[in-house]
Amino acid sequence: MARTDLWTRNELIVVFNLYLKLPFGKLDKRTKEVQELSQIIGRTDNAVSMRLNNFAHVDPYHQQRGIVGLANGVRQVQPIWDEFINNQEELIFESERILAEYRHETIEEAYPEIAFNLKDLKGEVKIRAVKTRVNQSVFRQMILKTYESRCAISGIDLPKLLVAGHIKPWAEDEHNRLNPENGICLSNLYDRAYEKGLICIDTDYKLLLSKRLKDYITKDFYQHFFGCFEYQPVRLPKSYLPKKEFLEYRLEQFQL
Repeated sequence: MARTDLWTRNELIVVFNLYLKLPFGKLDKRTKEVQELSQIIGRTDNAVSMRLNNFAHVDPYHQQRGIVGLANGVRQVQPIWDEFINNQEELIFESERILAEYRHETIEEAYPEIAFNLKDLKGEVKIRAVKTRVNQSVFRQMILKTYESRCAISGIDLPKLLVAGHIKPWAEDEHNRLNPENGICLSNLYDRAYEKGLICIDTDYKLLLSKRLKDYITKDFYQHFFGCFEYQPVRLPKSYLPKKEFLEYRLEQFQL
C-alpha cells in the first residue's frame, strides 16, 4: 500500500539531492535513479517524481525560463530550497550524509576514495576535509549533468577526464562554491589552462587565449589544442548557463 503520511525533512532532503544530479527531462517515475531512491526511502516512484517536479517549480532558473514544474506540494519543498540558497555547503553535505544513512553506510563508506586519501587526518580537520571533498564530488556531478558530460571546449566525453571547474574560484567566493552557474565542464588540460590564466571565456561565451600561450604559436600543440578554438563559442550547458557576473570576474584577472 502506498504511503500517504507527511514527508519528513530527511526524505525531502535526499529527493533534493537527486534533483541536483538529474537533468530536467529525467524527473519522471521511469528514470532509474528515481526508482532506486523510491526503494531506499519507501515511497512510490510517482511520489518521488512529484517531489522532484516540486523542486523544479521553485527553482528560479526554471521560473526564468517559464517552466512551471509541479505547484501542488510546493509548500513542503520550499523550506528545503530556501535552506540551500542560504547555506549550500551545509545542506549538500547533510543530504549526502542522510542518503548514506538510508543505505546503512557512513559517509566514509559512501566515499571510500575520500576516506582513504584523508586517512591520516584527525578530528575537526578531518571532518572539514571530508565535507569539502564530498561537496566537490556533488558539484562535479551537477556540472557534468548540465554539460551532458562533455568538455565545453573540446567536446571530449570521457567522464574520467572531465573536471567541474569553478569560474569564480572556490577559495574566493564561499557563497557560490556550489552554484551550478559558477561551474564549467572542462577536460583536465583546459581546466588547468583556465586556472593558470592561459585561456579565458568572455561574456559572449567565446574562448580567449593569453599572450603567454601565444608565445608557443609555432609549436605543433598550439594549433591542435588551442589555436583552433580561439574566438569560437564554447559548448553551453542545457541548464544553468555560466553567470556573466562570474565570467566578468575572471576576465578582470585575464591578460590577453
